[in-house]
Amino acid sequence: MYLDNAATSFPKPESVYEAVLRALREVGASPGRGGYRSALEAGRIVFQARECIAGFFSIADSSRIIFTHNATAALNLALYGILTTGDHVVTTTMEHNSLLRPLYALEGKGVEVTIVPAGSDGIVLVDDIRRAVRANTRMIAVSHISNVCGAIQPIRELSEVCSVAGALFLVDASQSAGHIPLDVDHHHIDLLAVPGHKGLLGPSGTGLLYVAPHVELIPVMQGGTGTNSTAVKQPLTMPDGFEAGTLNLSGIAGMQAGVEFIKGVGLAALHRLQCDLLDQAEQALRGISGVEILGPEKSTDRCAVLSFTVSDVDVAQLAAELDHSFDIAVRAGLHCAPLAHRTLGTLPEGSLRVSPGWFNTREDIAFFSDAVVQCIHKIRSQKGTHEKLHP
Repeated sequence: MYLDNAATSFPKPESVYEAVLRALREVGASPGRGGYRSALEAGRIVFQARECIAGFFSIADSSRIIFTHNATAALNLALYGILTTGDHVVTTTMEHNSLLRPLYALEGKGVEVTIVPAGSDGIVLVDDIRRAVRANTRMIAVSHISNVCGAIQPIRELSEVCSVAGALFLVDASQSAGHIPLDVDHHHIDLLAVPGHKGLLGPSGTGLLYVAPHVELIPVMQGGTGTNSTAVKQPLTMPDGFEAGTLNLSGIAGMQAGVEFIKGVGLAALHRLQCDLLDQAEQALRGISGVEILGPEKSTDRCAVLSFTVSDVDVAQLAAELDHSFDIAVRAGLHCAPLAHRTLGTLPEGSLRVSPGWFNTREDIAFFSDAVVQCIHKIRSQKGTHEKLHP
C-alpha cells in the first residue's frame, strides 16, 4: 500500500500513462526543433500543456510558465536568476533543503539571508516576517505547506508584507499545488515553484516556475532554444530563453493529463477526500499510547501530510516494520528539512509521515492504523525482551 504521495504521487491516473506513451510512441520529436509534422505536434503538446497549467493557477499569460525538471530546479532558477550581492532574503525554518541549500550557497556570494523561526506548530507569524524585513530585502521565500507537518502558511498575508516592502514573493508550492487552490493574482505571487510529480499527479522529472510579468529573471543555464540561433548570448525571451535544451515532452504531456484529471474530479473533491483520510488516520493514531501528532492542533490548519512520533519507538524502525510486515510505504526521518524538525522538536530522529492520495481509501487508512498498532506492539515487545536480557 502506497502512502507516500508527498514524495511522489502514485499510482497516476490512467490518462497520465496514456499521455506519456502517446508522446513517446506517436510523436517522438523535439518541440521547436524542426518544421516537420511530428516536431510541430510536439510543439503543440507543449503549448497546450502551458495553457492548461496556466488556467489551473489563474495565470493570464502562459508564456510566463517555464518548464523545469522539478521544483528544486524551479527554486534554483528563481533564486540564482534574481538575487545578487547585497540583496536580502527572508525565509523560515520550515523550508525544504531545495530552498535552504541554494540560499546557503548564495550567502557565500554576498546575499544576506534571515531565517525566521516558526512556532512549535510549524506556522510562521506574519509579524515576525515583517520585523525581519530590511531596506535591502529583495525577496521573501516560503513554502506554502510544510512537507514535514502539513502546516499551511498564511501566504495571502505574507504577500501583503512583500507589497509594502517592495520585495518579491517566492512561494514553494511543492505540497500545495494540486491540493488546495492557488491563484497567483489573488495571492499576489511573483514566483511560484511547482513540481509535476506530486499533487499534480504527473510523472517524475517535471515541474515549472511561474514568473510574474514585472519580474526580471536571468537565465542560469545557456544552450539551444530553437529560436534566436544567431545570438551568441542566451536570449531573455519567455519562456524559450529559460528552457535551454530538449524539453521532457512525454513528462510535460503527462503533467497536463494530471492537471486535467484534477480539473475533471474537482480540486475541492480531491481536497475533501484527503482531509477525510488524514482525519481518520489522526483519530486512530491519537488512541495509541506515546503517539504525538506534529503541527497545528486544528486539522484545518494542516494539509497534505500527517506526521507523528512515538515516545519509545524509533520512527525509522517503525517505517521499516510497516514495509516489511505489511507492505505499507511511508516515509520516516528528516524529510530533507532539518530546521523544520528542530522547530518541531524532533531533531535528530525526525518523524514518520503518512500522505494519502486520490487512489487511497478509508479501508487503506484502517489497515494502516491497525498495522501501526501491531508494529509498535512488536517493537515494544522486542525492546522489553532485550532489556530483560541486557539489564
